[in-house]
Amino acid sequence: MKEKRVLATFILAVAFLGLIFLLAHRAAASSARCLPDALGVSRTLELSAQGGWQVGLKTYPRTLALDDHEIVLTFDDGPTHTTAKVLDALAKECVKATFFLVGRNAAAMPSLVRRQIAEGHTVGHHTFSHPGATLRRLGEKAAQNEIEKGFSADDKAAYGAAGAAPRTPFFRFPGFADTPALVEWLSARNIAVFGADVWASDWQPMTPEAQLALVLARLEKEGRGILLFHDSKEQTAAMLPALLRELKQRGFKIVHVKPGAEPPAMQAAPQGWTSETDKIIADVFAKETHAGRKAHGVAPAPQAQPAPAK
Repeated sequence: MKEKRVLATFILAVAFLGLIFLLAHRAAASSARCLPDALGVSRTLELSAQGGWQVGLKTYPRTLALDDHEIVLTFDDGPTHTTAKVLDALAKECVKATFFLVGRNAAAMPSLVRRQIAEGHTVGHHTFSHPGATLRRLGEKAAQNEIEKGFSADDKAAYGAAGAAPRTPFFRFPGFADTPALVEWLSARNIAVFGADVWASDWQPMTPEAQLALVLARLEKEGRGILLFHDSKEQTAAMLPALLRELKQRGFKIVHVKPGAEPPAMQAAPQGWTSETDKIIADVFAKETHAGRKAHGVAPAPQAQPAPAK
């Protein structure tokens, strides 16, 4: 019986190594098919998350110190049925990105997670279920459990097993709805929190052409930054090849971030900075409270001012 268990374990190990080899071979083949004038990666930041840190001017008063026309590409909410199209577009241009995974999606599509890793992308975390109420409206313990469950599901999908800490210590809050207590808890675990500097707003329905124009206009205005997309959106997958070509033509450069030992260089927010996400979240919560009071026949409270368009 013992010999059978050992043999079964050996067979599973060989099968797993074979899958990794296949994905690595696919990644090499994709690199070989890159366009001669591919956008590529300008530089890689191998960042330590020791002590925890938070970046992204939409939420925090600091971001990564990027040079003019440097972009960090990030994608949330995958993997889904459109993720493969996004990976194909990135591979064709030899571009690397950071994917913040929803744990239950990773558990459902582990082959896509392993493809992301095999093709050199960074795999971060975005909770297990992306709760609609956001972590800000869960109790602290429930929110921690939601995050931990996401770490575990992502690492099991990516590597076959999960440890006490996530392999990649990068996290993004759903809806950017953090709390001081959760940020402190993540920092104590040496986990970095990513916000964003530029939104693609691809949660709003639009044509790929309209999204391309919107993203390019925002990038030209900001000049640099951490750019947020969702690989779960068809319009994003359809738009991405054209965007990558436009970035090349306009002189933008891709910076890839991954875990390492390098303390991150930070750039402080400009004077007068305020959190745009906090304004938006406060407005959403106020509208929900107003609707609830109205439904129960309670006199409505004064409405907050509308948040700026994203």
